[in-house]
Amino acid sequence: MHELAVTQSVVDAILDRTGEAEVRVVRLVVGRLSGVVADSVRFCFDLVAEGTPLAGAVLAIDEPAGRARCRRCGAGFDTDDPLPLCACGCADIAVTGGDDLRIASVSMVPVSGGGG
Repeated sequence: MHELAVTQSVVDAILDRTGEAEVRVVRLVVGRLSGVVADSVRFCFDLVAEGTPLAGAVLAIDEPAGRARCRRCGAGFDTDDPLPLCACGCADIAVTGGDDLRIASVSMVPVSGGGG
């Protein structure tokens, strides 16, 4: 399951940026044509985040639909099929959206000032 490795990379990337700050919410974009199963990432997240400042964080995943354009007829269409075909029957398709995999945002617990 490569989602475990993907999820570990996401957690590592967040920790590289946030250090020891406690994270409340992680928002990911996992396009339906990304080749990554969002439900598997959800399952792996708690396992990978355990023992880190991300433990207990809410994971929100946006799953945009795939978008493609036919190179023969020029038609644009939505698809969730990793091997899309145009309605004209052509398989020469350019994926134009829904193949992203990225960290959209991270919300952390505000650091309280040390003033006195």
